[in-house]
Amino acid sequence: MKYDVIIVGAGIAGLYAALKLPKNKKVLIVNKREIFKCNSFYAQGGVALARDEADIPLHIQDTLDAGDGLCDPEAVNVLSQYSRQVIDDIIKRGFEFDRDENGKLLYTKEAAHSTNRILHAGGDATGRYLHHFLLANNDHPMISNSRVVDLLIKDGECYGVTLLERDKLRNVYANDVIIASGGVGSLFEYHTNAPCISADMQGLCALKGIRLERMEMLQFHPTVYVGSNTAQKMLLTEALRGEGATIEDEEGYRFMFEYDERGELASRDIVSKAIYDYKKRTGKEVYLSFKNFEYQYFTQRFPNIFSNFRNIGFNVPKERVPISPAFHYAIGGIKTDLYGRVEGVKSLYAVGEVASTKVHGANRLASNSLLENLVFSARAVGDILSKEQKKSFVKFDIDLEPLVQEGDKAKKNLLRHIMWENVSIVRTKTGLNSALEQINALLKENIGKLLKFRLITAREIVVSALAREKSIGVHYIKEI
Repeated sequence: MKYDVIIVGAGIAGLYAALKLPKNKKVLIVNKREIFKCNSFYAQGGVALARDEADIPLHIQDTLDAGDGLCDPEAVNVLSQYSRQVIDDIIKRGFEFDRDENGKLLYTKEAAHSTNRILHAGGDATGRYLHHFLLANNDHPMISNSRVVDLLIKDGECYGVTLLERDKLRNVYANDVIIASGGVGSLFEYHTNAPCISADMQGLCALKGIRLERMEMLQFHPTVYVGSNTAQKMLLTEALRGEGATIEDEEGYRFMFEYDERGELASRDIVSKAIYDYKKRTGKEVYLSFKNFEYQYFTQRFPNIFSNFRNIGFNVPKERVPISPAFHYAIGGIKTDLYGRVEGVKSLYAVGEVASTKVHGANRLASNSLLENLVFSARAVGDILSKEQKKSFVKFDIDLEPLVQEGDKAKKNLLRHIMWENVSIVRTKTGLNSALEQINALLKENIGKLLKFRLITAREIVVSALAREKSIGVHYIKEI
């Protein structure tokens, strides 16, 4: 079976790529789990954009500042210049962002933005609303509960994928393949990602000799409720602090101003490190307080947060919530150019969190991720549609290496603990070397291919972190 395009992943990056592909193209979307099990579904804050021509230089500068000198200026320029275009496109197609009583778009502000430029939908459910909209407007077939376990590459060109579907393996061929599979959340003991975001495709790409870059750049969200028993923790959106929520200790002291003059509105890396340091230094619990919100406004602006925390016993907005940083977003990934093309492999693209366009540098500016999904998915599809020639068919044998071995689950959980203890908010050379030693030891054991993907991705992260000896952005390393 051969398609024009196979899209690996059904989050916003993959679905917007599908939306931009004409109906007459033969397209297959591969979704690992249920349709809502993706990071896009859990995105609360909104979509950042340059509001108009005058805001483009400011949006670019805010992104560059947050990126701490490691952004690719050309990539940031593309992101901002095309931001209004993709937002207008989805609005024209019928998507509804939140508006005021006069019908004007409501813009909010988040940390490290110099102005209000973030659109939201459903109050605090932007990702969920946009994901649902793209699903409803998808004209192409999708298979769920399926996963890609191999890329069919020969002589520097991709010809398709191997799918695991209902416990059976089969090769599916295509003229072009778009990887939109998301980040690496399940590598960590505490994270905000969907449970199926397990770093498979990054590890598979590394096995195929495809370059991963800036894997050490991992963003930890500062305001997360980690009191649940599940690995996926409850996120408290950046927009809360943008609109008045405060970070305080047990006595109500707002200690963030000890670390940055912007207080709670400093960039995520600064806030995360400040909370980590303050808790360790003082032994005090840290909370997110909503005392500046009126009850009615809070319930309308943040209905899902209100409902979720009321259901677990917090009387929000009157009662504050204990918080801790947790892994949130992978800045690095599969190296691509500004059209999503994967370096060194023809007909292979990567978009969204799985990719590295260098647009985020050393620290992603809040709400630029959904924007990146839209802009670079559209550019990848534009490049695919600009190609005229069809490539010849090449048949591949299926790799029958066992996908799972007995004991893999325990080793997977051990890996998550290793990564959280040694490769999270504050890193040391000693801790990183210990993590590397343990990961290499696990790779030598009798393990399945799926666990191997995770371990290889984890190893790439650790090796990259050791190679960057000086702290910058989200990468904070001590000499110990």
